[in-house]
Amino acid sequence: MYIPDYFRPSDEEVRAVLQTPGAVHLITSTARGLLATLLPMVHDEPGSRPGLGEFGALLGHTAIKNDQWREPAIGETLAIVRGPDAYITPSWYAAKREHGRVVPTWNYTLIHAYGRLVIHEDAAWLEANVRRLVEAHEAERDHPWGVDDAPRPYVEGQLRAIVGVELLIDRIEAKDKLSQNRSEADIDGVIAGLEADGEQDVSAAMRRTRDS
Repeated sequence: MYIPDYFRPSDEEVRAVLQTPGAVHLITSTARGLLATLLPMVHDEPGSRPGLGEFGALLGHTAIKNDQWREPAIGETLAIVRGPDAYITPSWYAAKREHGRVVPTWNYTLIHAYGRLVIHEDAAWLEANVRRLVEAHEAERDHPWGVDDAPRPYVEGQLRAIVGVELLIDRIEAKDKLSQNRSEADIDGVIAGLEADGEQDVSAAMRRTRDS
């Protein structure tokens, strides 16, 4: 990934994105070519259990009928973790009014996590992963759904239909492209424009970056 120094996030910012990875693009190079699956995942922090490196691990599961887990990965596996992103119109820049030498762009936060893929077929591992994912995404709902709300035989049947995947992260490339290369006036204009359009996540990230 091309990462100019002014778009390079701090270690703390990278950890914050990894703590809530959401849906991750898991990509493997195999004898059949490149395979990819979009999977919700959770992150294990470094030091949270034995065997994890300085970047921890990403854990999720996929359908047992998905051939990606059956095909041995050649070399590293890549997980693309996306933070917020948004289109940026040059109309928001103060520079447009000053000299007009501006073009559209896209602001985003992105992490490329590389490492070794481990497959888990153990029922206890799978159930623990499912429960973590459910709790992570249901926690803020007024009436959160829980795994135990479903009949136990049904849950056990669903668990037999999935396989666990874990990426032990060896290295990370991360990028926060949030208009850091623009003037303060341009940044303020982009934040105001995004918020006027009802966008909150990228504008909030831009505020944090600007204020730090």
